[in-house]
Amino acid sequence: MQADANIRGLDTEQVNPRTRNLDQCSTLELLTLMNEEDWRVPAAVAEALPAVVAAVELIAGALRGGGRLFYVGAGTSGRLGVLDAYECPPTFGTPPELVQALVAGGVARDRADESAEDDPALGAADLAGRGLTAADVVVGIAASGRTPYVVGALEYARSAGASTVALACSRGSVIGALADRAIEVAVGPEALTGSTRLKAGTAQKLVLNMISTATMVKLGKAYGNFMVDMQPSNDKLRQRARGIVAMATGADEAAVEAAMTATGEQMKASIVMLLAGVSAEEAFRRLEGAGGIVREALRG
Repeated sequence: MQADANIRGLDTEQVNPRTRNLDQCSTLELLTLMNEEDWRVPAAVAEALPAVVAAVELIAGALRGGGRLFYVGAGTSGRLGVLDAYECPPTFGTPPELVQALVAGGVARDRADESAEDDPALGAADLAGRGLTAADVVVGIAASGRTPYVVGALEYARSAGASTVALACSRGSVIGALADRAIEVAVGPEALTGSTRLKAGTAQKLVLNMISTATMVKLGKAYGNFMVDMQPSNDKLRQRARGIVAMATGADEAAVEAAMTATGEQMKASIVMLLAGVSAEEAFRRLEGAGGIVREALRG
């Protein structure tokens, strides 16, 4: 399926009647208009929640079965995928290969290469280069819903038997028709016509936050509302980790420090040690038997 080259009819390309005089506004008026438009985004995301639910269930199942998650996009959409993927290892203790991001043209440090998005074969080649398998899941991200690079990636993913999800901000999107699960967040026209780094970008960031966080919670990366696989790799994070263990267990500072030392800074094992009153070795044994889920480990 090829993307239609004419984008004029897309939701994301329409003129916003509320901001037609943007260039004549005072700074306060301009920012007020932008803020008012931003308020429309959470409501649009809420309408798409059933589709997000379906996507999370699909992704969690794939990762639980040994698959990987790939975000694929171009421009702002691709860079948002990179941000979400890069946050998973420090936040959830995942290996870097579990959640990966592909951006058309790569991630340039000093400038964006927007021309690479026009080549669908490049999207397919980039995924092939990562050794995509049928166990994996690919999330194609495109505000317009028809970016050729993303279309090519999703077509390749389907041919490889991988599961697919589309995240677009235009209804009836090309990528939505290609994917197993389609999330279409209709945020409406931008304050600055066609500038999809605004409301569309905000919507995509919210949905990606939901996808990664909900998936990781389902995979046992949380206990209550605490992130218990966080990697305490600097002083701030070490303090945060100890604070979380203390709040999760009610233990005092000395007990938390002793547990964290005994477990080699492992938050899950420290929590099990303190709540179950067991040794570090027993805490690790229980967690292994429980698939890393703290609540299951606490049941013994």
